[in-house]
Amino acid sequence: MRQSPTFSMRTGLRSWLLAPLLTLVLAACGGSAVDTREPADESVSASAAPLADVRVRLMAANITSGNGQSYDPGEGIRIFQGTQPDVVMIQEFNYGNNSASALRSFVDTAFGTGFHYSRETGAQIPNGVISRWPIVSSGQWNDPVVSNRDFAWARIDVPGSKDLWVVSVHLLNSGSAGDRNNEAIELVKRINELVPVGDYLTIGGDFNTDSRTESCFSTFNQVVTTNGPHPVDQNGDPDTNSNRNKPYDHVLVDSDLRAYQTPTVLGSSSFSAGVVVDTRVYTPLSDISPAQYGDSASTNMQHMAVIKDFLIPADTTPPPPASVTVVSPNGGESWTGGLNGTITWTASNVTNVKLEYTLDGSTWNVITASTPASAGSYGWTVPGTATTTARVRVSDASNVATSDTSDGAFTITAPGPTPDPVITQETEVNNTAAGANGRVAAGTNVTGSVSTSTDIDWFKFTVTAPGFVTVKLTMPGTGDLDWYLYSGSNVTTYLTRGYTTANPEVGTYNVSAAGTYYVKVVGYAGATSSYTLNVSGAVVQP
Repeated sequence: MRQSPTFSMRTGLRSWLLAPLLTLVLAACGGSAVDTREPADESVSASAAPLADVRVRLMAANITSGNGQSYDPGEGIRIFQGTQPDVVMIQEFNYGNNSASALRSFVDTAFGTGFHYSRETGAQIPNGVISRWPIVSSGQWNDPVVSNRDFAWARIDVPGSKDLWVVSVHLLNSGSAGDRNNEAIELVKRINELVPVGDYLTIGGDFNTDSRTESCFSTFNQVVTTNGPHPVDQNGDPDTNSNRNKPYDHVLVDSDLRAYQTPTVLGSSSFSAGVVVDTRVYTPLSDISPAQYGDSASTNMQHMAVIKDFLIPADTTPPPPASVTVVSPNGGESWTGGLNGTITWTASNVTNVKLEYTLDGSTWNVITASTPASAGSYGWTVPGTATTTARVRVSDASNVATSDTSDGAFTITAPGPTPDPVITQETEVNNTAAGANGRVAAGTNVTGSVSTSTDIDWFKFTVTAPGFVTVKLTMPGTGDLDWYLYSGSNVTTYLTRGYTTANPEVGTYNVSAAGTYYVKVVGYAGATSSYTLNVSGAVVQP
C-alpha cells in the first residue's frame, strides 16, 4: 500500500514551499514540457458548501496512425473528438514538428482550447497527459527498461478537495513479462515517494501486456486496483491491440477513485465497466461523431482507446453562464444549394450544440441534434431550394434556451451544374494540369501507372470549403513515386508534397479556400511503377 506522507501536500507552510521547489528540481533535471494555461492555486477551500457529482472521463490512448507514430493523419483526433474524454493518458504524443504551437494546435483541435497538457521531453515517442482541469505540476520518471520514452506524471486540480495524480505509461513491447514487471516496480516506488495517499491516482496507457495475469498487475495492485470487470467494446471484447487479441491498454485507478466509478455512456449506449473504442464495431457511429468507421482500421493504427467514467464529489459553485454565438452564415452570404457549406460558431461552457436551419424564417429543420461545441464548425450540405430568407440556429443541445440565430438572412441559390463524374482509373494523356484526369472524389481510389521515366500524371479534385485534405499514394513492391499538391490558381508552385521513400506516401494539408486543386504523380529519379491514389477529407467533394 502507498504510505501516508509525513505532511499533506495540500496544507501547511511546508506544502506551500514544496510545490515551487519541486518545480525547480524538475526543471533542473530536464522535467517535462507543460502548458498549464493558468496559474496553479495551492489554496484549500474552507467552505462547507454542499457537494455535487462531477463526471471525470479517463482515457488511455495509444491511437496514432500512419507512418510516423504521430497524430497528424487525423483518425485518432476524430476518436478524441467523438468520445470527449476529460483526462487522457496519451502515448506517442507527436504532432507536426512538435513545437509548442503545433502541440497547442493539436490539443485545441482534438479536445478544446480550454484543455491543458504536459508532455515528457527527450523522447522519440513521448508520453503525456491532457486535462480539462489545470495541471498543477508535472514531470517524468526514468523507465529502467526502454530508452525512447519514460513515465510521464501530472498532478491535476480536479473539482473537490482531492487532486488527481495521473501517470501515463508505455511499457516495453518487445521484452518479457519480467521486463514489464521491473517497470511496474519502479513506478510503484516513485508513486509511493511522491503521491499523497489521500489523493486520487490513476495509471493508464499502453502496457503491452499479453494477458491480465502478468506479474506487473500484482505489482501495480499495491497502489491501484487491477481486478475486473474490465472495459469492453460493443461485442464484449476486452482486448485492445490492433489485432484485438491481447489486453494491451488499461486505465487503473486507486480504491478511492474506484469507489466512484460509473457506467460510461456514449449516446444511446452504456458500458458498466468502461468501453474499448473500436469504430469498426461501434454503432451507431453518430454517438461518437465525427469518428468514422475506418478510423480504428487505418494504416498503422496502434491500439484501441480505453475509457472509464467516474462521478466524484465536488464543491458546488454556481456554474458559469453558457453561451453560443453564430459566426457564419450570419447574414448577407450567398450559398449554392447542393454544395457543402461550413456552419461556424463560438461557445462557452457548452458541451454539445444542436444545429438547425430555416428557409422561410419560421419552419426549422434539424441539421444535427448534437455535435461537439468545441469543434466550432460543422460541414453541411446546403439544401437545393432557392431562398433569400435562410438562417441557421445554434443551441445548447442540453438546454435549447441557450441559443443564437443568424443576425440576418442569407441567400441560397439554385444548385449549379452537375459535378464532373468520378474517376477510378487514370487515362492518358494527362501529362499537364490542363489535361488532368478528374474528378477524384473523396476517399475514392484511383489506379494508375507511371509507365516511363518521363511520364507525369495529373489529377484534379474539388474542395468545397477551407479545411484539411489528405493525399495518399500507394505503390506495389519497391516503386518510388512522389506526389505534389497544387491550387487551381497556381500549378507551378506546389502547396505540399509526398517526397520520401515511404510507401504509402501520405500527407495532410490545410487548404485555405474552396476550389479546384491538383495532384501530380511522378517517379523519383525516373522511377516507374503502378500506383493507387486516394484523396480524402471532409472538405473534399464526394
